[in-house]
Amino acid sequence: GSPPPAADRRRYRGDSLVLESEWDTPRGTVRVIDFMPPRDGAPQLVRIVEGVSGRVPMRSALRMRFSYGWVVPWVHRVDGRTVAVAGPDSVWLDTEADTYGKDLTTYSDFTVGPGDRIAFTISWQPSHREPPALPEPEGALEATEAFWREWVEHCTYHGPYRDAVVRSLITLKALTYAPTGGIVAAPTTSLPEEIGGVRNWDYRFTWLRDAAITLSSLLRTGYREEARAWREWLLRAVAGDPENLQIMYGIAGERELAEAELTWLPGFENSQPVRIGNGAAGQVQLDVYGEVTEALHLAHMTGLARNDYASVLQLKLIRYLEEHWDEPDEGIWEVRGPRRHFVHSKVMAWVAVDRTVKLIESGDVDGPLERWRELRDEIHREVCEKGYDAERNTFTQSYGSKELDASLLLIPQMGFLPPDDKRVIGTIEAIQRELSTEDGFVMRYPTAGEDAGVDGLEGDEGAFLACSFWLADDLAMIGRVDEARKLFEKLLALRNDLGLLSEEWDSHNQRLVGNFPQAFSHVPLIDTALRLTASGAYGG
Repeated sequence: GSPPPAADRRRYRGDSLVLESEWDTPRGTVRVIDFMPPRDGAPQLVRIVEGVSGRVPMRSALRMRFSYGWVVPWVHRVDGRTVAVAGPDSVWLDTEADTYGKDLTTYSDFTVGPGDRIAFTISWQPSHREPPALPEPEGALEATEAFWREWVEHCTYHGPYRDAVVRSLITLKALTYAPTGGIVAAPTTSLPEEIGGVRNWDYRFTWLRDAAITLSSLLRTGYREEARAWREWLLRAVAGDPENLQIMYGIAGERELAEAELTWLPGFENSQPVRIGNGAAGQVQLDVYGEVTEALHLAHMTGLARNDYASVLQLKLIRYLEEHWDEPDEGIWEVRGPRRHFVHSKVMAWVAVDRTVKLIESGDVDGPLERWRELRDEIHREVCEKGYDAERNTFTQSYGSKELDASLLLIPQMGFLPPDDKRVIGTIEAIQRELSTEDGFVMRYPTAGEDAGVDGLEGDEGAFLACSFWLADDLAMIGRVDEARKLFEKLLALRNDLGLLSEEWDSHNQRLVGNFPQAFSHVPLIDTALRLTASGAYGG
């Protein structure tokens, strides 16, 4: 039939991931509670339908498909439970409501009055295993709320915008695969960066960069356990082979992420192709060494217990960088055009060497201190010489280019140059002038004009939310605090009704675009809130 109407109201219950949606109908009001219990074993999704007022007739329709909609499962009943099986997968439906099958769909019709609660649980299990244990929806709800309550209590941030910060932290935690500590960039694939366009990517992987900056935010707000688990994940993923460091891995550290197109799917609002896997896994992005080293450095500085292999890995990464930092790469934005000498990549190579020099200076590890101090100076010298346009007083996207790039906003945040350096201020002002949309948000780089081919793709994209937060950070660092706060509040206003952000904002259509929710947008939200608080933006 036709899809159900959108809820009249929805919210997360307090600081949790338990979602409540309410519908007002002519016959009364009904509430639907959806959550996934944090647990070992089979993943579960629990839905509790609760009557609030009146008597409301309800219908539940469950249409299970596997392999991205390609495979219709065999649905049958076992001991009063409904199970759908296809190849290696099985999904079990448990409910006290009566169910019936029709048109390859499992239906249930029932009525709820005030205080009635009817639960539906689906559990996934490998199809060759014993059936999963019978769920206990009400107990699972209590346990889930307790889990989030307890987790949020560890948050050390109590400044302004705490609700936005805590919601972002919960989102980052939800993007973490507990069994391995891997952190995905987003839980979705192929949500378009331009509606109807071709920029549709699969983000259900662990990018070292995104994971490293996620880790930094968690560490700054008191979450050391997640940091330790991610460090373990990193050591397993990279293994003994830093020469072949990938920019991204699967959530368990898998290296093979072949990209494919699912031609039978129409795509989100007809945006094709629908892609799974990600061909960017084979790219060379030298900045990743910097983000990983910075995360390990921060873990060390915040007193995370030493891990000798982590220190060994850090030294190995720098030895690799020493040989390769001066080569062109694909850069932070995974451009599918030719390799270049991206300024941001070189700055992050400097960060990697700088943090390792500091580690050796602290006496915790041994390494060629003098040689690496010289290397640090050499990289710094080259960037200031070849990556800076003296006529326009701004750093540029790559050596010899005239183009700007929003990643240059990270120069003062990484300590490469002090915020009051005239070259830094010039860069911030140039980006504000040339990469801002009418509403003051920031594009990653020009996708129109003479250098539009940098990413090797056709079409445009929205303003990149992370870059817009970076601009707010930089404005605060150079003392333009009111402007920073205004931009930050404008960015907060783009969040959806649940406080979530995607990757980009389409100024033309006034909507969020790209994969959702996106770690790379929630991390800088947290960082900017922390920086604004530290910069005294609130008079104390």
